[in-house]
Amino acid sequence: MDAEASGIGALRPDRIRRPGGGRKRARDKQPGLSAALAALVEPTARGDPEQALRWTCKSTANLAAQLRKQGFRVGPRTVAKELKEQDFSLQSNRKTREGACHPDRDAQFAYINEQVLAFQRRGQPAISVHTKEKELVGDFKNSGREWRPRGQPEEVRVHDFRDPNVPKAVPYGVYDLTWNEGCLTVGIDHDTARFAAASIARWWRKMGRQRYPGAKELLITADCGGSNSNRTRLWKVALQDLADDLGLRVTVCHFPPGTSKWNKIEHRMFCHISQNWRGRPLRDYAVIVQLIGNTRTTTGLKIRSELDKHRYPLNETVTDQQLAQVQLTPAVFHGEWNYAVAPHV
Repeated sequence: MDAEASGIGALRPDRIRRPGGGRKRARDKQPGLSAALAALVEPTARGDPEQALRWTCKSTANLAAQLRKQGFRVGPRTVAKELKEQDFSLQSNRKTREGACHPDRDAQFAYINEQVLAFQRRGQPAISVHTKEKELVGDFKNSGREWRPRGQPEEVRVHDFRDPNVPKAVPYGVYDLTWNEGCLTVGIDHDTARFAAASIARWWRKMGRQRYPGAKELLITADCGGSNSNRTRLWKVALQDLADDLGLRVTVCHFPPGTSKWNKIEHRMFCHISQNWRGRPLRDYAVIVQLIGNTRTTTGLKIRSELDKHRYPLNETVTDQQLAQVQLTPAVFHGEWNYAVAPHV
């Protein structure tokens, strides 16, 4: 019997079966499946309902189990296919909310940019500083992967619980905004304002002084928190000691609270360091210093790394008399964020 006699009709050259042939989709065999799945997902669906792409946090196994309780014959794979057809996909969280936004946030960004450009035009150093996340020193798991012989992963500890007896590395970075190079000091003690000032001084002695032989001032862009917080009295005193030591007028501009990700050092230096040591246990301080110092990029980034073995005690008391000795001049625009410290003559 030919195709016409059977009523099937001739196939087009580009097809292997007649239209409508093949296995039926679950939604076609089980009316109401799509609506039931949508009802389960919708309470936890996130995103703009007008957009084509949505996503859900319920697993396909749980969704399939709920649908089977309603009488549908489905498994996790069928649910996954149906979700894709409904424009759902698996997605991770995205950090986009920064909390309360200061009304002068954008104006402060503009002010910092103007200050950096002004210092660069005058041939004066402008740097970005920040403390990188502390790292456990030892045979601990480090996120990421690296190439190794098949079946021979580097063995590390199962747990990395907080232990006061486990040494930690405190990386404080200084990034030169003009020359695309930086210095990262690896501390062995605490992240304090004294440690931050010592790290900046180390950058100046090892790198900055050669780049800016005629410098008379220094611009520091920093976060509002941590060891270089604008609210820390010790930071102001440490800046005075730094200005006296370097013989430079030190100007500081802080990023508004909650905007640390805009600090240049984060995505021009720290991210490349994390990439360079991904998947490698930071077994000792020598390994950490070496991995940081060997970090390079196609844009020419160079990093110098050194170990600081000094101790920096916490809770150092700053007296009113010490604070009064700081020759600090607040800027007209947000003096709590922008100020300068002049060296004592």
